[in-house]
Amino acid sequence: MRFVIIGGDAAGMSAASRAKRMQPEMEVIVLEKTEDVSYSACGMPYNIAEADREMEDLVVRKAEVFRQKQGIDLFTGYRAEAIDPVNRTVTGTILDSGEPFRFVYDRLLIATGGRPVIPDLPGFDLPGVLALKSLDDGRRIKSFIRKQSVKKAVIVGMGYIGLEMAEALRELNIAVDMVKPRPDLLPWMHRDLAAIVEKELVDNQVGLHPGCAITGIEKSADGLNVVCEDRSLPADMVLAAIGIRPNGELAADAGLETAINGAISVNRQLQTSDTAIYAAGDCADAVHVVTGKKTWIPLALRANRAGWAVADNVCGRPAALDGVAGTAVFKVFNLEVARTGLSVAEARQAEFDPVEIVIKSRSRAHAHPGAQTIWVNLVGDTKSRRLLGAQMVGPEGVAHRINAAAVALHSHMTVATFAQTDLAYAPPFGPVWDPLLTAANQLLKKV
Repeated sequence: MRFVIIGGDAAGMSAASRAKRMQPEMEVIVLEKTEDVSYSACGMPYNIAEADREMEDLVVRKAEVFRQKQGIDLFTGYRAEAIDPVNRTVTGTILDSGEPFRFVYDRLLIATGGRPVIPDLPGFDLPGVLALKSLDDGRRIKSFIRKQSVKKAVIVGMGYIGLEMAEALRELNIAVDMVKPRPDLLPWMHRDLAAIVEKELVDNQVGLHPGCAITGIEKSADGLNVVCEDRSLPADMVLAAIGIRPNGELAADAGLETAINGAISVNRQLQTSDTAIYAAGDCADAVHVVTGKKTWIPLALRANRAGWAVADNVCGRPAALDGVAGTAVFKVFNLEVARTGLSVAEARQAEFDPVEIVIKSRSRAHAHPGAQTIWVNLVGDTKSRRLLGAQMVGPEGVAHRINAAAVALHSHMTVATFAQTDLAYAPPFGPVWDPLLTAANQLLKKV
C-alpha cells in the first residue's frame, strides 16, 4: 500500500504519523511545498509579541524526526501541481531544482490547507504589506518589524487573527489602526458583547475604522498609506487579516467535487467524490452538528482529528466524524472571547425559529476576591426547544466554560436539559448558579 499525502500541515502529518504507527510496513509519502511541517500556527501572534523569541520555538517536530524516527518519506520543497485520478498519480515540481516529479498512489490525502485572502486592489503587492498564515509569514513579519523599526501598523480586517495581532503589535509598542469595509466589529457576535470587545480595543489605544471602503494602498515618503474613500491611514507596515480561503483548486482541477467557498467536499469518512482520495484540514468541508448541513469552518482540532480518521480508514479501520460546532476562543488584551454553534442570524438562515438572551454574571462567587463580569449570550429554537448557540465575553472564566455549551450542542440538548446539567461549583471558579445555567434558565422562559 502506498499512501501519498499532499501537504504537511496538521491534518497531513497527523495522518502520516498515525498510518505509520498502525501499519509500519506501509509506504507513507508526504509532499510539502515549504520547508516547515508540524508547528503551532495558532501561537504565531503570541510569538511575534515577544521580540527576542525565535519563531522556531513553535516547531513541534522537525522534518528529520518524521524521516528518521518514524520512517515517513517526507519531501519538503515539493509542490504538487496536478492529480490524475484515473492513473492515480500526483505530479509537480521540485522547487530547488525545477525538476518535475511523479508519484503513483493507492490512497491519496489532500491536505493543502488554506491561504490568506488578499484583496484584489492596487498596492496589496507592495513591500511591507504582509499576511500571517504560515511559519514563513511569521518569520517575515518578525524580521520586517525588527529591520524596519516599525512604529505604526494598519491591520486590514477585524477577525480572530487581526484582533490577536493588534494585541501582539501593541505589546511591541507599535501604534495600530484596524480597518474594514463592513460596518460591524465581529458581525456574528451579539451587539452587546461586541461592544465590550470594542471598548477593550479602544482602551488599549487601537484605532477602529469599520465601514471604510478601501480603494488601495499607496507608497508614501514615510512608508505606506491605506487609502479609503473618506480617509487615509499611514503605516510602516500593513497586515492583511481578512480571513482565509481553502486551497481546493488542485482537487477541482482533478474533477473532484467542491462546495462551500471552494472547499473540497467530503463525506463523514473524509472521502472525496473519488473514494480513493481523501481530504482533510482547512481545505475540506464538514457537517455542522447543529444544522446537519455542510459548512466550512477551519479549525485546528478538526484538522488533527480528520487526519487521524483518514489514517484509520486507509488502514482498514472504519472511522467517521460527526462534525463541528464552530467552537472557537481567542484573547483580546484582557478579554477572553468565545463562541460555539449558531448566532441568531445564522440560526434564522438555517430555518430555525430562534430566540436569544444576554445576561451579565460573575466569574467567581459574589464574595470571592477577584470576581470579574462575564457576559453570556444563548440562542435557542422555539420549535424544537434545542440549544443552538452560545457566545461569551469576560476577563476570565470564558475560555473553558464555553466547552460545556459545545458538548450540549454535540448532544443536541434542549435548553431545558442543558439548564439541568450538573456543573461544578466552588467560590474561586464561579457562583453556585454558573453563568451558563443562569443564561439557560432565562432562555427557557422564551423557548
